[in-house]
Amino acid sequence: MRSLLLAGGRSSRMGSDKALIEVDGVACIARVAMALAEAGREPIRIAVAEPDAIERYGSVIDPSVQVEWVLDAKPHAGPIEALLEALEDPLCESESLQLAPVDVPWIDSGVFAGLEAALGEDDALAMPSDGEWAHPLLALVRPSRVVGALRGGDRRPLHVQFTEMPHTLMLEDPAVLRNVNTPEDLE
Repeated sequence: MRSLLLAGGRSSRMGSDKALIEVDGVACIARVAMALAEAGREPIRIAVAEPDAIERYGSVIDPSVQVEWVLDAKPHAGPIEALLEALEDPLCESESLQLAPVDVPWIDSGVFAGLEAALGEDDALAMPSDGEWAHPLLALVRPSRVVGALRGGDRRPLHVQFTEMPHTLMLEDPAVLRNVNTPEDLE
């Protein structure tokens, strides 16, 4: 099974690149990549906006993790465009694709394993929820069932589009799904 790690970049609210922010001494991108690897989601395709990000991010990821680097065709276009690009890439062909954003440093391999177990036969995707919010960028998707719906140019939020597709929601601890958007989120 493959995965796609969306490595955003510099955040105006954080004042720095979220991928390189350290939590307990480990960069966010390294923490998420290791959780994906521990869940057996290698190779991990990491989408970056510019070539120099490969060196910066690669220097903090454990070298034993199998990574494929991909340069965004439209840098900083947004998660839907990055997702479509990955889903339509013939080199990334897979029955399912685990999504992961770089800014969820408390995620663990159990979430990814749980999504695989939760994905029903008729589902286009399985998505974690903290009971209040669905987390579409942590969904396990079936590319063949998702790409057509996303390709139509619909720019509504991804969580809205995903909930309109056949799916399973998996309830998860909010602390594990928490993302980093402001310096206060690190406290």
